[in-house]
Amino acid sequence: MRLVYFASVREQLGIDSETLTLPAGVGTVEQLIAWLAAERGGPWAATLRDQRLLCAVNQEMTTLQTALNDSDEVAFFPPVTGG
Repeated sequence: MRLVYFASVREQLGIDSETLTLPAGVGTVEQLIAWLAAERGGPWAATLRDQRLLCAVNQEMTTLQTALNDSDEVAFFPPVTGG
């Protein structure tokens, strides 16, 4: 699975992308966020649990209940991005 972080999310986490294996027991975007927040704590928990956070799976906007596969690309970005 490829995770991509954009704009202020990238700045707060200090990373622009990473590849990881879908953790056991993680099957939705919501579960992925909870896993990342619990595993990494600190700025990860604060940034990824922001209610305004937007997410896309395979370049399509999604909800927290969207199912995930190990081959997916998941992108996180703030609600307002400039051009």
